[in-house]
Amino acid sequence: MDEKIFNLDLQQLKDIVLDFRKKLENGLEKDNTEIACLPTFIQPKKGKVNGKSVVLDLGGTNYRVATVDINENGAVIHPENGWKKDLSVMKSPGFSEDDLFKEMADPIYETKRDGEMPIGYCFSYPAESLKDGDAKLLRWTKGVNINEMVDKPVGKPLLDYLNKGTEPKFSNIKIINDTVASLFAGLTKPGYDTYIGLIVGTGTNLAAMMRPDKIKKLKPSDEVDMNALIPINLESGNFFPPHLINIDNIVDEHSDKKGAQRFEKAVSGMYLGEILKASFPLNKFEDKFDAQKLTSMMSYPDVYKEEYVRVARQIYHRSAALVAASLAGLISVLHDHDNSIRKIMLTAEGSLFWSSDKNGPDYKELVTEKLATLLKELGLGDIQVDVNQMPNANLIGTAIAALS
Repeated sequence: MDEKIFNLDLQQLKDIVLDFRKKLENGLEKDNTEIACLPTFIQPKKGKVNGKSVVLDLGGTNYRVATVDINENGAVIHPENGWKKDLSVMKSPGFSEDDLFKEMADPIYETKRDGEMPIGYCFSYPAESLKDGDAKLLRWTKGVNINEMVDKPVGKPLLDYLNKGTEPKFSNIKIINDTVASLFAGLTKPGYDTYIGLIVGTGTNLAAMMRPDKIKKLKPSDEVDMNALIPINLESGNFFPPHLINIDNIVDEHSDKKGAQRFEKAVSGMYLGEILKASFPLNKFEDKFDAQKLTSMMSYPDVYKEEYVRVARQIYHRSAALVAASLAGLISVLHDHDNSIRKIMLTAEGSLFWSSDKNGPDYKELVTEKLATLLKELGLGDIQVDVNQMPNANLIGTAIAALS
């Protein structure tokens, strides 16, 4: 096959930037849009945050639990990277809310607590933030489909379940998206004009701090502080960009959420292997073929067919270019909101974003180079974007939310 079908030229990328920008602005004005732009009604405290919390981190397949103590010296996490548990079982047919709570509760009950503590819950699925710090699940992604939880609060049922079976009790629970958690973690690094959180792993998403007066869909009943920035969870994985190809349509057609998360299906680790498989429909591949397998193919090409390696690298490069285009669209909107923005902290999470190709540029390098080119094309070449890899950003950002 001609792997050049995955190439995106500069004009196509600019089309994607402008389309992303237009749909982002639409999401700030209206509910139920393609790029949802969900306000998070948890604003980090100004100044130092202090205290202890239990932090839960539920991702695409992995689950972590940790106690986080934030003080004037920084964050102390116990254990160092959290207790880890494989929760891919939650993708099984018939898996229920009660099943999920039981799986989640076991390691939580093992945490050492000397008194009531709040819970911070990093929940990596589309959810609408509620004024009390909880969140309502909008839909499942990443192959999960626990129907009875959709359109209901995520936090309170779990808090009630946990408090039936443990002492001391948990005082409250705050729900935060993983991308907003990365955004909050970045706030610990002062000296920037604005902050962005980015996930490119099993799924993909963006979050940013925005001025309330630019979020037209906010209502008086939301009771936000108009003098403080609002964290916005874009849910950008649902963006449907121009210039996708028929192979992307095939991947979408065979997915469990047809028509949704089209950007994610072209970009994220869960789907890059599916794109490769769809590129060679007459060839047989192993069932589990994700981004990790794709990067292994690029790094150790002697083990694979040459055409597989070439196409794998094109898919990898296209994913990075699409992420750069989404970032350029977001940054251009942030700059429109405040044209004094010159220095941006981008806290990036996700195994794909920090993946390597032993025989070519790493993913981060591909994204940053393409982003610089696009910002220059938009007349924003003087904007500096520093990319930050913070160990345990999810845990730290979620602890800040729990204590805010």
